[in-house]
Amino acid sequence: MHGTEFVQDLAIVMLIAGLVGWLCHRVGLSVVVGYLAAGMVIGPYTPPFSLVSNAGRIETLAQVGLVFLMFSIGMKLSLRKLRRLGLSLVVATFVGAFLMYSIARAVGAGLGWPPVQTVFLAAMLMVSSSAIISKVLQDLGATHEKAGQLAMGVSVLEDIVAVVMLAILNSLISASGAPEAMGETVGLLGGFIVLASVGGLLLVPWVLKKLTLTADAELMTIMTAGLLFMLAILAQRAGFSLALGAFLLGAIVAETPHRTQVDRAFEGMRDVFSAVFFVAIGMMINLKAAAHLWWLVLLLAVVALLGRTLAVSVGLMVTGAATRDAVRVGVSATALGEFSFIIAQLGIAAGVMVPEFQAVAVGVSLLTTLAAPVLMRRAPRLGEWIEGRQPKWLEDWLGYYRQWLERLMARQKKNLLWQLSRRRLIQIFVEMLLVTGLLSFAESLLDAALPWIPGEKLFPSAPRVIFWSGLAVVVLAPLIAIWRNVSALALLYSEVTTAGQANVAKLRPMVETGLKVVAGIVLFVWLSAVMPIGVMGRWVPVVAVLLAAAVVVFARQKLVYWHSVVETELQDRIVQNDEKFTGTAAPWLAQHSEWHLGLTECVLPDQADVRGRTLGELALRARFGVVVAGIERQGVMVGNPSPDTALYPRDKILLLGDPKQTAAGKAFLLGVAGEQAFSHFDEVRMETCELPLDSKLAGRTLAELAPTRHCGVQVAGIHRGGLRILNPGGDEKLLPRDDVLVLGSPDQIAAFKAWAREGTA
Repeated sequence: MHGTEFVQDLAIVMLIAGLVGWLCHRVGLSVVVGYLAAGMVIGPYTPPFSLVSNAGRIETLAQVGLVFLMFSIGMKLSLRKLRRLGLSLVVATFVGAFLMYSIARAVGAGLGWPPVQTVFLAAMLMVSSSAIISKVLQDLGATHEKAGQLAMGVSVLEDIVAVVMLAILNSLISASGAPEAMGETVGLLGGFIVLASVGGLLLVPWVLKKLTLTADAELMTIMTAGLLFMLAILAQRAGFSLALGAFLLGAIVAETPHRTQVDRAFEGMRDVFSAVFFVAIGMMINLKAAAHLWWLVLLLAVVALLGRTLAVSVGLMVTGAATRDAVRVGVSATALGEFSFIIAQLGIAAGVMVPEFQAVAVGVSLLTTLAAPVLMRRAPRLGEWIEGRQPKWLEDWLGYYRQWLERLMARQKKNLLWQLSRRRLIQIFVEMLLVTGLLSFAESLLDAALPWIPGEKLFPSAPRVIFWSGLAVVVLAPLIAIWRNVSALALLYSEVTTAGQANVAKLRPMVETGLKVVAGIVLFVWLSAVMPIGVMGRWVPVVAVLLAAAVVVFARQKLVYWHSVVETELQDRIVQNDEKFTGTAAPWLAQHSEWHLGLTECVLPDQADVRGRTLGELALRARFGVVVAGIERQGVMVGNPSPDTALYPRDKILLLGDPKQTAAGKAFLLGVAGEQAFSHFDEVRMETCELPLDSKLAGRTLAELAPTRHCGVQVAGIHRGGLRILNPGGDEKLLPRDDVLVLGSPDQIAAFKAWAREGTA
C-alpha cells in the first residue's frame, strides 16, 4: 500500500534524523549538517543503506517539510520588526544582496556558464540562512550583541530577498527571461502579497480570536495548519511557489497577539517537518555523480565566505556603519541554507541546472555552516584588524561620508513636506498593489466563485455579470482612496510650490489641476494595463462600469466609510502590541565590550532542577556572579525580575555577566540531574475528613496550621453541627468532630489524614 510505504519512509526519516541530530549536537555541530548527512546516507544513491528509494515520496516529504519550514521563517518577520530594524538596515541588506548578485554573476560568467544558470547561481549565493545563523549566534551567546542582532536582522531581511528571487526565477523559466515578463512578475508578486496580506490580516486574527474564546488549543492548531496549506496552494496556483504562501501566513500570524500561542502550538511540528525537509534534500544528493565537482564546491564556498562578507560589510558602510561593526556583521552572515536548496531544486526541476547542482548547493552550505562558528568567534578581532589597517584617506573619507549622512537624516526629519506626504504616498502605493492583485487574479477568483454564484437562469452570463459587478464595487473603495490621497497631495504641493509667488490666488488652482491631470493619466494607464478585459466578456465591462458609476453617485460616502473602517482595522492589526517589551525589542540588551559584560540566554528544560524555585532561593549572583536581566514567559518580557520571582519550564532567561559567569550560570539553570517531580493535576479531588476528638489540630486556626504549606491541601469547607462554612478564612478554628472538606491529590489528602491522626494524644 502506498500510504503504508509513506508512513514507513516518514518513520525512517525521523528516526535517522533524530539519531544523527543528537550526535551532531553532542559534538557541537549544527543539526542541519546532521540532517543533510543523514539524508545522503539513507537516500536512493547510497546502497546498501538506501532505506528510502522512491523519488515521488521523497519529493512529497520535501514539500511538506518546506511548508512548515517557511511558515516558521515567516513567523520571525513582521512589520513591527521591520520598523524596529530601521530603513538603514533594509537599504544595507538590499545593497549587499545586489553586490553579491553582481559578484556571483561575474563568477558564473568566468566559469563560462549561460546567463540563466549564472542567475540561479547568484540567487543561491545572495541569501543567507536565518535558521543556521540564529542557531550559531545562540550557541556562541552573541544573540544580544549589537553585531549579532544586526546579523540576525540582515538574515531575516534576506528572506524577503529570497522570496522575490523565487518569483523572478519562476518568471525567468517560463518567459525566457524577457525583461517585460520579469517586470510583470514582480508586479504580480506585489499584488498577490498585498491581496493575501490584507485578506489574511482581516481574517486570520478574527479566526484565532474566536477560537481562543470558544475552543481549545487543539482546534486552533488544526485551523492554523489548514490555513497554512490552503495559502500555500493558493500561492502555487497563482504562479508562485508553496514557499511564498507558507511564508506569508507566518508573517501574518506574526502580526497578531496570538503569535506566541501559535508558535508554541507549532513548535513540535515545525521541528519535525523542518528536519524532514533537510533530510529529504540530503536524499536527493548523488555523491558519486557529483564527486567530480568537488573543486566547484570549494570555489563557491570561498566565493560565498569572501563575497558575502564584502557585500554585507559594504552595504552596512553605505548606510553609515563603522568599518569594524560592518565587517563583524558581514562575517556573521555567511552561512547558506534552506533558500539555497530551494533555488537549486527549482533550477533542476526546470531543467536549467544539472541534477548534480543540488549536491553543489548542499556542499557549499555545509562548508559555510561549519566555518560560521569559527568566523564569528574571530569576527571582533578581524573587524578591528581591518579597521586599523585601512588607508588614512579611506578613513577620512568614510568619516566625512558618515557625517554627511547624519546631516542628511537630520535635514529629512525637519522636512515638513516629506513628513506630511510620506504616509499618503505609502497608502497610494499599497492601494495600487491591492487593486493590481484583485484585477490580476480576477480570473482565478472567478473560477473559484462561479459554483457559488446563482443566477444562470436570469439572463445569459448572469454569474459573470454578478461577479464582475461585485468586484467593481470592491475595487472602487481603494480607487476612491487613491484619488482622495492624490487630491490631498496635489493641494499640498501646489501650496508649497506657489508660496511667495505673485498671483498666488490664480497660480495655485492651476498647479493643483495640472498635478491632478498628470496623476489621472498615470492612473488611467495603470488601470488599462491591469484590467483583464479579455476574460470579462462582451457586455460585462459595460454593466460593471454602469454599476460602478451608480455606486459613486448614490453610495460614495458609504463606500468611503467602509474603506475607512477596513483601513483602521488593518492599522490596528499592525500596530497592536507594537510597544510590547520583548527580548528582541529591548534596546538595552546590547553588549558593551568595554565593560567585558555580555548577555546569554537559555530556555529552562521541562525537568530543570530549578523549576518552581525563586531567584532569591537560587542566589545566582552570590554563587556565580551572574545577574538575571530578564525573563521571557509566554511571549511577555519581565525586566529586572524581583528575588521572589519563580522560574518555570520553558522560561527564557537572560543572564548578564562576563563569559565565565554566564557560562556557569547557564549550566546550573539547565541542570536536570535532580529528582524528577510529577504533576498530579488530573488526580485532584475533594474529600471529607472527620477530625478526631482528641486531635491536636483542634482548637487551632487555619492560619496557625497552614495545611497548604504542611501537606499541600486546601480547606474548602467545614461542616459543624448542621452548619456549613464555605471557603473558611484563616481565623477559623478547627473543632473536634468537624467534617473538613479538603482539596488536593490522593497523596496530599492521605498526608492530611495522617497529620490529623498523629496529632491525637
